[in-house]
Amino acid sequence: MAQYPAWDREGRDWPNREASRFVQAAGLRWHVQVMGQGPVLLLLHGTAAATHSWRALMPLLADHFTVVAPDLPGHGFTQPVTGPRLSLPGMAASVGALLQVMQMKPALVAGHSAGAAILLRMALDQRIAPASIISLNGALQPLGDQHAAFFTRTARLLVGLPFVPSLFAWRAADKAVAERLLTDTGSRIEAAGVDYYARLFRHSGHLAAALGMMANWDLVPLLRDLPRLAPRLVLVVGAKDRAVPPAQAERVRARLPTARIVTLPGLGHLAHEEAPDQAAAIIIAEGAA
Repeated sequence: MAQYPAWDREGRDWPNREASRFVQAAGLRWHVQVMGQGPVLLLLHGTAAATHSWRALMPLLADHFTVVAPDLPGHGFTQPVTGPRLSLPGMAASVGALLQVMQMKPALVAGHSAGAAILLRMALDQRIAPASIISLNGALQPLGDQHAAFFTRTARLLVGLPFVPSLFAWRAADKAVAERLLTDTGSRIEAAGVDYYARLFRHSGHLAAALGMMANWDLVPLLRDLPRLAPRLVLVVGAKDRAVPPAQAERVRARLPTARIVTLPGLGHLAHEEAPDQAAAIIIAEGAA
């Protein structure tokens, strides 16, 4: 199995393929999807995902916005980076450079899981100036909370062992394993959605990027800086999320009292994939605010 997914193989029937383009920016070849007309809406997926995460949501939003959704570095069909560039500031800088090349200035942004953290860092670093940031089950608290340093050290150890991503990919080549991993987040998505994840999970390079993000992730500075956030922050929370405990949203709001929490009953970490119509309604309403 090849180390990275190939556009002419894994991407042969990629969701919204007609909206795809490849863009050179920050020394990388990015896979980006652009769809619709109107104010620019930037979507950033979470760790170990790609643009397929927005497969049903993008067309709903394209009636109201010019929707821009890249694969993050090392994920999906975007070229990989290493070391500091996988950190939160590093990812924020790379996505900022992509927007500059594309001459896109988002009026609104939405990010899932780690994608929400990247958007917050971009806003705090003045790389974007949207009216609102919509966090979809945002991973905004240190992994393991008081045990965060241990998890980060462990991730660094794992990513430093070249056989580890290959071992994970070998296990995830079984579609049933991929389905269990997704179900463990508290979400159930359709079979086609599981297949897109499984296509990516069986490539060691894609998983190495996810591990590399974990190894270089430090949310403490982000939380420290959060009180000076200028855009409105909407925390969309799946009540059944088992990846990011819903209670974390209250802890984020304690640091930023102006943040608004919207709870989606019965949905898990992949709420925007389980119920794209509900996610679209929230984003569209925030764009009209």
